[in-house]
Amino acid sequence: MKTIEVFDPAMCCSTGVCGTSVDPALVRFAADLDWLSGQGVAVERFNLAQQPGAFAERELVTEALRAKGEECLPLLLADGQVVSESGYPSRAELAGFAGIEQPAGIYTPAVDELVAIAAAVASNCEPCLAYHVGLARELGVADEEIAQAVKTARKVKETPARSILKAADALVGTRAEPVSTEALPVVGSNGSCCGDAAAEPASAAESGSGSCC
Repeated sequence: MKTIEVFDPAMCCSTGVCGTSVDPALVRFAADLDWLSGQGVAVERFNLAQQPGAFAERELVTEALRAKGEECLPLLLADGQVVSESGYPSRAELAGFAGIEQPAGIYTPAVDELVAIAAAVASNCEPCLAYHVGLARELGVADEEIAQAVKTARKVKETPARSILKAADALVGTRAEPVSTEALPVVGSNGSCCGDAAAEPASAAESGSGSCC
Protein backbone atom coordinates (compact mmCIF):
# COMPACT_ATOMS: atom_id res chain seq x y z
CA MET A 1 0.00 0.00 0.00
CA LYS A 2 1.07 3.55 -0.68
CA THR A 3 1.57 6.38 1.76
CA ILE A 4 -0.66 9.40 1.19
CA GLU A 5 0.49 12.76 2.56
CA VAL A 6 -1.85 15.75 2.61
CA PHE A 7 -0.48 19.30 2.91
CA ASP A 8 -3.35 21.59 3.86
CA PRO A 9 -3.48 25.38 3.78
CA ALA A 10 -3.51 27.17 7.13
CA MET A 11 -6.55 26.01 9.09
CA CYS A 12 -7.76 26.35 12.66
CA CYS A 13 -7.33 22.64 13.38
CA SER A 14 -5.89 19.50 11.81
CA THR A 15 -8.92 18.85 9.59
CA GLY A 16 -10.67 22.24 9.35
CA VAL A 17 -13.88 20.59 10.55
CA CYS A 18 -14.61 22.88 13.47
CA GLY A 19 -16.27 26.18 14.27
CA THR A 20 -19.76 27.35 13.35
CA SER A 21 -19.29 27.46 9.58
CA VAL A 22 -17.77 24.25 8.23
CA ASP A 23 -16.87 23.73 4.59
CA PRO A 24 -18.77 20.59 3.46
CA ALA A 25 -15.81 19.67 1.22
CA LEU A 26 -13.61 19.36 4.32
CA VAL A 27 -16.18 17.16 6.06
CA ARG A 28 -16.35 14.87 3.05
CA PHE A 29 -12.57 14.75 2.66
CA ALA A 30 -12.01 13.93 6.34
CA ALA A 31 -14.43 11.02 6.00
CA ASP A 32 -12.68 9.86 2.84
CA LEU A 33 -9.28 9.89 4.58
CA ASP A 34 -10.74 7.85 7.43
CA TRP A 35 -12.01 5.36 4.86
CA LEU A 36 -8.59 5.29 3.20
CA SER A 37 -6.92 4.55 6.53
CA GLY A 38 -9.42 1.73 7.04
CA GLN A 39 -8.16 0.18 3.81
CA GLY A 40 -4.67 -0.09 5.29
CA VAL A 41 -3.22 3.01 3.63
CA ALA A 42 -0.80 5.12 5.68
CA VAL A 43 -2.27 8.63 5.76
CA GLU A 44 -0.48 11.71 7.09
CA ARG A 45 -1.92 15.21 7.15
CA PHE A 46 -0.08 18.49 7.73
CA ASN A 47 -1.48 21.96 8.42
CA LEU A 48 0.55 24.95 7.24
CA ALA A 49 -0.44 27.00 10.29
CA GLN A 50 0.51 24.34 12.82
CA GLN A 51 3.21 22.25 11.11
CA PRO A 52 5.24 24.53 8.82
CA GLY A 53 8.32 22.38 9.35
CA ALA A 54 6.72 19.47 7.51
CA PHE A 55 6.29 21.71 4.46
CA ALA A 56 9.92 22.85 4.59
CA GLU A 57 11.14 19.26 4.78
CA ARG A 58 9.47 18.18 1.50
CA GLU A 59 11.34 19.56 -1.49
CA LEU A 60 8.43 18.99 -3.87
CA VAL A 61 6.13 20.91 -1.55
CA THR A 62 8.51 23.87 -1.15
CA GLU A 63 9.02 23.97 -4.94
CA ALA A 64 5.27 24.09 -5.49
CA LEU A 65 4.89 26.85 -2.92
CA ARG A 66 7.65 28.91 -4.53
CA ALA A 67 6.13 28.48 -7.98
CA LYS A 68 2.45 28.95 -7.18
CA GLY A 69 2.24 30.21 -3.62
CA GLU A 70 -0.40 28.86 -1.28
CA GLU A 71 -2.77 28.44 -4.22
CA CYS A 72 -1.20 25.00 -4.77
CA LEU A 73 -2.63 23.87 -1.42
CA PRO A 74 -4.04 21.43 -0.56
CA LEU A 75 -1.31 19.34 -2.12
CA LEU A 76 -1.21 15.54 -1.99
CA LEU A 77 1.76 13.21 -2.31
CA ALA A 78 1.51 9.47 -2.96
CA ASP A 79 4.75 7.72 -2.07
CA GLY A 80 6.56 11.03 -2.31
CA GLN A 81 5.14 12.08 -5.70
CA VAL A 82 2.69 14.92 -6.28
CA VAL A 83 -0.65 13.49 -7.39
CA SER A 84 -3.04 16.37 -6.68
CA GLU A 85 -2.97 20.07 -5.89
CA SER A 86 -5.27 23.07 -5.41
CA GLY A 87 -8.26 20.96 -4.36
CA TYR A 88 -9.48 17.99 -2.38
CA PRO A 89 -9.85 14.87 -4.54
CA SER A 90 -12.81 12.52 -4.40
CA ARG A 91 -12.80 9.14 -2.66
CA ALA A 92 -12.48 7.42 -6.05
CA GLU A 93 -9.44 9.55 -6.87
CA LEU A 94 -7.88 8.80 -3.48
CA ALA A 95 -8.42 5.10 -4.08
CA GLY A 96 -6.64 5.43 -7.42
CA PHE A 97 -3.69 7.26 -5.85
CA ALA A 98 -3.40 4.48 -3.26
CA GLY A 99 -3.72 1.68 -5.78
CA ILE A 100 -7.01 0.44 -4.31
CA GLU A 101 -9.48 -1.16 -6.69
CA GLN A 102 -12.96 -0.25 -5.57
CA PRO A 103 -15.50 -3.04 -6.05
CA ALA A 104 -18.36 -2.34 -8.41
CA GLY A 105 -21.74 -1.88 -6.77
CA ILE A 106 -24.91 0.17 -6.82
CA TYR A 107 -23.48 2.75 -4.40
CA THR A 108 -21.97 5.01 -7.03
CA PRO A 109 -20.68 8.56 -6.51
CA ALA A 110 -24.01 9.80 -7.91
CA VAL A 111 -25.96 7.77 -5.34
CA ASP A 112 -23.63 9.09 -2.65
CA GLU A 113 -24.54 12.66 -3.61
CA LEU A 114 -28.28 11.89 -3.55
CA VAL A 115 -27.88 10.48 -0.05
CA ALA A 116 -25.94 13.61 0.96
CA ILE A 117 -28.68 15.84 -0.47
CA ALA A 118 -31.33 14.03 1.56
CA ALA A 119 -29.17 14.26 4.68
CA ALA A 120 -28.68 18.00 4.11
CA VAL A 121 -32.45 18.51 3.92
CA ALA A 122 -32.99 16.44 7.05
CA SER A 123 -30.33 18.36 9.00
CA ASN A 124 -31.31 21.86 7.75
CA CYS A 125 -27.83 22.47 6.32
CA GLU A 126 -28.22 24.96 3.45
CA PRO A 127 -24.48 25.12 2.53
CA CYS A 128 -24.35 21.32 2.44
CA LEU A 129 -27.45 21.18 0.26
CA ALA A 130 -26.08 23.67 -2.28
CA TYR A 131 -22.71 21.94 -2.33
CA HIS A 132 -24.06 18.44 -2.92
CA VAL A 133 -26.66 19.53 -5.46
CA GLY A 134 -23.80 21.08 -7.44
CA LEU A 135 -21.73 17.90 -7.23
CA ALA A 136 -24.70 15.75 -8.23
CA ARG A 137 -25.27 17.87 -11.32
CA GLU A 138 -21.59 17.62 -12.22
CA LEU A 139 -21.98 13.83 -12.08
CA GLY A 140 -24.89 13.99 -14.51
CA VAL A 141 -27.72 13.48 -12.03
CA ALA A 142 -30.95 14.91 -13.45
CA ASP A 143 -32.83 17.61 -11.56
CA GLU A 144 -35.86 15.27 -11.44
CA GLU A 145 -33.78 12.71 -9.53
CA ILE A 146 -32.46 15.39 -7.18
CA ALA A 147 -36.04 16.54 -6.58
CA GLN A 148 -37.04 12.97 -5.74
CA ALA A 149 -34.26 12.74 -3.14
CA VAL A 150 -35.50 16.01 -1.59
CA LYS A 151 -39.08 14.74 -1.66
CA THR A 152 -38.13 11.52 0.12
CA ALA A 153 -36.14 13.42 2.76
CA ARG A 154 -39.06 15.79 3.29
CA LYS A 155 -41.47 12.91 3.87
CA VAL A 156 -39.21 11.40 6.51
CA LYS A 157 -38.46 14.77 8.12
CA GLU A 158 -42.07 16.01 8.39
CA THR A 159 -43.52 12.82 9.86
CA PRO A 160 -42.35 13.61 13.44
CA ALA A 161 -43.99 17.07 13.23
CA ARG A 162 -47.38 15.47 12.60
CA SER A 163 -46.73 12.81 15.23
CA ILE A 164 -45.98 15.34 18.00
CA LEU A 165 -49.18 17.24 17.22
CA LYS A 166 -51.16 14.03 17.68
CA ALA A 167 -49.36 13.42 20.97
CA ALA A 168 -50.22 16.96 22.11
CA ASP A 169 -53.89 16.42 21.24
CA ALA A 170 -53.96 13.22 23.27
CA LEU A 171 -52.29 14.84 26.28
CA VAL A 172 -54.26 18.09 26.54
CA GLY A 173 -57.55 16.99 24.99
CA THR A 174 -57.66 19.88 22.55
CA ARG A 175 -56.47 20.17 19.03
CA ALA A 176 -53.08 21.91 18.83
CA GLU A 177 -52.52 24.57 16.20
CA PRO A 178 -51.49 22.53 13.13
CA VAL A 179 -48.43 23.10 11.09
CA SER A 180 -48.78 23.26 7.33
CA THR A 181 -49.60 19.72 6.26
CA GLU A 182 -49.94 20.33 2.56
CA ALA A 183 -46.94 18.16 1.73
CA LEU A 184 -47.12 15.62 4.57
CA PRO A 185 -46.95 11.95 3.52
CA VAL A 186 -49.62 9.32 3.28
CA VAL A 187 -49.20 6.25 5.45
CA GLY A 188 -48.58 3.36 3.11
CA SER A 189 -50.43 0.09 2.91
CA ASN A 190 -47.25 -1.62 4.06
CA GLY A 191 -47.36 0.32 7.37
CA SER A 192 -44.48 2.62 6.50
CA CYS A 193 -44.61 6.04 8.15
CA CYS A 194 -43.42 7.55 4.87
CA GLY A 195 -46.10 6.08 2.64
CA ASP A 196 -45.89 3.81 -0.36
CA ALA A 197 -43.06 4.48 -2.76
CA ALA A 198 -45.49 5.77 -5.39
CA ALA A 199 -47.81 7.65 -3.04
CA GLU A 200 -48.13 11.40 -3.39
CA PRO A 201 -48.07 13.65 -0.27
CA ALA A 202 -51.45 14.28 1.33
CA SER A 203 -52.90 16.14 4.28
CA ALA A 204 -52.88 14.69 7.76
CA ALA A 205 -56.64 14.13 7.51
CA GLU A 206 -56.10 11.74 4.61
CA SER A 207 -53.62 9.61 6.54
CA GLY A 208 -54.70 6.25 7.85
CA SER A 209 -55.18 5.64 11.56
CA GLY A 210 -53.26 3.11 13.58
CA SER A 211 -49.92 3.91 11.97
CA CYS A 212 -46.72 5.10 13.60
CA CYS A 213 -47.60 8.58 12.31
